[in-house]
Amino acid sequence: MLNGADLVYTYDGSFEGLLCCVFESYEKKEIPEDILPPDGQPGLFDSCKFIETDHEKAQRVYDSIPIKISLEAQELVKLGFLTIVPQRELSIFRFLRLGYKVGGKIMSMLMDDNVNSLQKAVHHLTTEAHKYKGFIRFSIYNEALVAVIEPKNFVLPVLAAHFANRFRNEVFMIYDKTHKSALIHQAGRVEIVEIDDLELPELEEKEAEFRRLWQRYYKTIGIESRYNPRCRMTFMPKHFWNQLTEFYSEQELTVRKRLKNS
Repeated sequence: MLNGADLVYTYDGSFEGLLCCVFESYEKKEIPEDILPPDGQPGLFDSCKFIETDHEKAQRVYDSIPIKISLEAQELVKLGFLTIVPQRELSIFRFLRLGYKVGGKIMSMLMDDNVNSLQKAVHHLTTEAHKYKGFIRFSIYNEALVAVIEPKNFVLPVLAAHFANRFRNEVFMIYDKTHKSALIHQAGRVEIVEIDDLELPELEEKEAEFRRLWQRYYKTIGIESRYNPRCRMTFMPKHFWNQLTEFYSEQELTVRKRLKNS
């Protein structure tokens, strides 16, 4: 088995592509030092090997996880790919190799760094997604509901089913400014597409009035004597404030905005 310290896999950045890296490792009996997405930077002396994405190979690896490890491990790997855990690909790769050796008990092996970091990262992802279920604020543009979020993790796949069920008869879009992607629901279909930047049409006066009314409601129900900034930040972290109507300035309530990634 090759364990060259300079062997690095590169792949197309997709979940299927990562599973193909796992397949390649077993097929060629080699263990890469790292697995890099398209924007990854290999070391000066790394020997890079690009792994082509093959849907059949990826499916074979994916189907093997619940058989050789567990359904929980399969879900952990799928969600882990959406997280911001450092060296995400390598962490998932090592988790699977260990899981294929020890089976389902890997889920309780929290002393292992890869298992522990992956489970923590998935917990962070699901917690963030849960908060967005309550913190997403839609606005109406040309009879479509549009929301903008700036998550740390790639939460759109986790949010898709929730909002598709909640607004099943609506046309809506949730734009992820961080990952330059959008969740689009139309005619009962949901898809996630890449969007580099988003320019919204002129805000209608009716929508501007809805924003003012929501701010007024938010301020009215507040109890001044029970004002507790620390408690509020616990349940509504500042990370979410930028896209919450409650905290819009007067200009943001009315002015057309161009949403661009820096």
